[in-house]
Amino acid sequence: MPGIASNRVSPPLYQRQVAARPRSEAKRSRIIDVATQHFAEHGYHAARVGDIAGALGIAKGSIFQHFGSKDGLFFEVYKRSVRSFAKYLDAPREVRDAGFFEVLRYWLVRTEHLVHEDWIPYRISLLGNYGTDFVLKREINRFLTSEDPYGTVSFVRFGLERRELRKDMDIEMIVSIIDWMMERFQDALLTAELDPGLFRRQGELTEKKEARIRQFLEVLQRAIGTVAADPAPSGRAQARANQRRR
Repeated sequence: MPGIASNRVSPPLYQRQVAARPRSEAKRSRIIDVATQHFAEHGYHAARVGDIAGALGIAKGSIFQHFGSKDGLFFEVYKRSVRSFAKYLDAPREVRDAGFFEVLRYWLVRTEHLVHEDWIPYRISLLGNYGTDFVLKREINRFLTSEDPYGTVSFVRFGLERRELRKDMDIEMIVSIIDWMMERFQDALLTAELDPGLFRRQGELTEKKEARIRQFLEVLQRAIGTVAADPAPSGRAQARANQRRR
């Protein structure tokens, strides 16, 4: 997915780093650990490399030496966080056996666990998706497309093999639709969890959540799912149709 500033002459500094030496991996990992907590608590723009260095008891220049820039540090934090999430096909066997759209339902129903169990990595993913500048966001998009951390490509192939997805659509388009729509809808569900007043205009969230998930999946299935043939029209309806054709 090309992004803003795609005509830059050279890649960002953090993409031109040399491979880390084995003896420095432990230090890099420790920096990422502390930076992850710091970014999650303060956000991307308010986070300061100097504060992260202070918490580690090292010089700020040491962080720049390892990661090139604040962007480079956040990019590594983002990649580690996103890689920690489960892939679509990590759903239980009985859920996979129930089909492609049941796998989607399974993960949507479990969305709240991202807040309660995986708050820090999910917070980092939100910052990367919505709280960074255009250049860094472009590199995040490139990473998501090239690495496919959620296993969306394999999941779509699973749906195609089960004949639950349309074969007249480009597979990359289906992958993109799943990535875009699931990400935004899960964000909406979590926004509702964190700030229920936003979504309680027509009733309590607990009464509406399942209906919203069902409606979302119905819309998605109409867009990318195989469409069953229309049932044969009744005799009366068929007679009216024949009359119109005369």
